[in-house]
Amino acid sequence: MAVVEASLPVRENATMEILLQRSFSLALLRLRIVWNINGELINFAGGVTSMDPFLEKFFPNVYRKQVSVQPSDDQYSSRITRGLGRKKTMMFGGLLFTIGAILNGFARSVPMLIIGRVLLGFGIGFANQSVPIYLSEIAPFKYRGALNIMFQLSITIGILVANLLNYFTAKIEGGWGWRVSLGGAVVPGLIFSIGCLFLSDSPNSLLERNKLVEAKDLLRKIRGIENVDEEFKDLAKASEAAKLVQSPWRDIVSRKYRPQLTFAILIPLFQQLTGMNVFVFYAPVLFKSMGFGNNASLMSALITSIVNFCATLVSIATVDKYGRRTLFLSGGLQMFLCQLVMTISIASKFGTNGNPGQLPLWFSVVVVVAMCFYIAGFAYSWGPLGWLVPSEIFPLEIRPAAQSITVAVNMIFTFAIAQVFTAMLCNLKFGLFIFFAFCVVGMSIFIYKLLPETKGVPIEEMFIVWENHPYWGKHVDDDNAFPSHEMDEKV
Repeated sequence: MAVVEASLPVRENATMEILLQRSFSLALLRLRIVWNINGELINFAGGVTSMDPFLEKFFPNVYRKQVSVQPSDDQYSSRITRGLGRKKTMMFGGLLFTIGAILNGFARSVPMLIIGRVLLGFGIGFANQSVPIYLSEIAPFKYRGALNIMFQLSITIGILVANLLNYFTAKIEGGWGWRVSLGGAVVPGLIFSIGCLFLSDSPNSLLERNKLVEAKDLLRKIRGIENVDEEFKDLAKASEAAKLVQSPWRDIVSRKYRPQLTFAILIPLFQQLTGMNVFVFYAPVLFKSMGFGNNASLMSALITSIVNFCATLVSIATVDKYGRRTLFLSGGLQMFLCQLVMTISIASKFGTNGNPGQLPLWFSVVVVVAMCFYIAGFAYSWGPLGWLVPSEIFPLEIRPAAQSITVAVNMIFTFAIAQVFTAMLCNLKFGLFIFFAFCVVGMSIFIYKLLPETKGVPIEEMFIVWENHPYWGKHVDDDNAFPSHEMDEKV
């Protein structure tokens, strides 16, 4: 089934291009700092559970089991995002995270640790719900993909920093290194919260709260030109349409929002079905066979996080040039081929009893290289695009609620897969790679058939790609774009 790209009026000229490069640079610098800190929030919250002293103190009966508490707070965060704006929601999330980090760093009992983890979960939920929306709304449509994927880049930086910190704190004598790792999360939490003070809210958020003059002034500032009437008119129309929606949680299930709801649910679900957990599980075994000894778990996490970071840079450089569909499909093909290599390799050495014996060095090197190529395929495709695409396809009236669904589905299935992963591994052995390989094939077909290309489409004109799509066009109507021409007079 072919996908028809929308023919859109492109509002760009040489003057806008030059001014954008000048005026957007300072705002971009501030945004990048806050994005990086937000990614570190997510990753400082985890990773410590691989430290033996931490598990021995709080969870002696689950010595090697990782524990994560991430409550589904996203319905509440969507209401706050819509009522208070993106900026205050991000600040609130950062403060919750900071408080949780303090409790975790000084934890003396399991209840205190759990309360801290709950607050961490709420902080991450608020940040994950508001940051991708903010990025998509404030970024110029020509660079929206690259700027939004910096959110994923910040996550990879957070993973790398957290793994480095855990690697060195695990060597602290006395078994209190885990307190440094958990308590150290206060630093990015405070930087994130304070950094939000230097950010403006998005024009869309200001319009939602009837601050038209401030919204237009802000749009001039972030676009770097005086004449923003055409874009502002589109934003104002979308805002008026959003105000007509009294219950976004009820309206999002209506027929005209079916494409967006479908992707809000399935993209984060598919992201968890790529099979990353399988590779993470086998990595420590392979690294031990290569001579890393008891530090294999942390060392494997460190090496894979470096690969993850480098591949995300590739995504930033290519997403607005080649498009979302191209990266989804090429990444899917790369992951599928690597999974086949891993299936054959693990089956030949681990067999069905799971005991590989003494693995030769050459075998471990081959498998680790295949694993790194797989992680790279994920990191430039389903990793960042799993956050980018949902954040840019939702109309303003349902945007906070829809993004909340995306975040909630992501966290729910992260938790669910973590619970069933061990049982599946014990029963399927190397067949688990085959299971996830079929999942990758299925999700790639889904993207090829049903996802329209959103590259270069202004976020408030995204309805055009659904109207022109051969399948989704049956579910949306032309009059769903904006409420009526009467709004032109209001604007």
